[in-house]
Amino acid sequence: MSTWLRIIPLVLLLPLGGCTAVAATQPAVSPSASSVPPAGVRQVSTPGTLVDDMKLSAGQCHIKIVDQAKGTVLPDPACTPGAVDPAVTQENLKTTICRGGYTKSVRPPAEVTNPAKTASLKAYGLPYAATTEYDHLIPLELGGASSTSNLWVEPNQAGASTVNNPKDDIENALNAAVCAGRVTLTAAQQAIASDWTTAKAKLGL
Repeated sequence: MSTWLRIIPLVLLLPLGGCTAVAATQPAVSPSASSVPPAGVRQVSTPGTLVDDMKLSAGQCHIKIVDQAKGTVLPDPACTPGAVDPAVTQENLKTTICRGGYTKSVRPPAEVTNPAKTASLKAYGLPYAATTEYDHLIPLELGGASSTSNLWVEPNQAGASTVNNPKDDIENALNAAVCAGRVTLTAAQQAIASDWTTAKAKLGL
């Protein structure tokens, strides 16, 4: 049963997790099937920078724990609704998220993200943990934006030793499915933004 958790804040800096693009192996879906951004998800242009489009205050946000031992934790949808970069479209997948090195080319540098990490810890009321990732809800490898509407401090599973967490495998699977033409970009973005823990099941993957 899901529970909501608030934790006393302790502000420190966190590492930013990485993503890997996967090459296409199957025919692409029709571009017209995925030209409109998902409902409820923002559009924010963030090539190599970070945009604070939420202006959150301390203690405003609350994580939702699905299974703490497994590290299945969801962000507060009122604070982290998700955002996509309009520069990534169904039509240009081969030159964006399905191209090796794409995420590195658009990821903001640490000196830009560090202040936002501090603010996110305060907003979510979370203590520092070396295994907590400052995470893109919709990952860069699915066209996610580097905006505060799409970034949150994601606690890891029990016993973790790095920032790698179960959501990373979901992100890679969705990127592979989009690049292989099995699902549309918008469908993948919507599934992971609404609940990353059920995204693969929703998409039939």
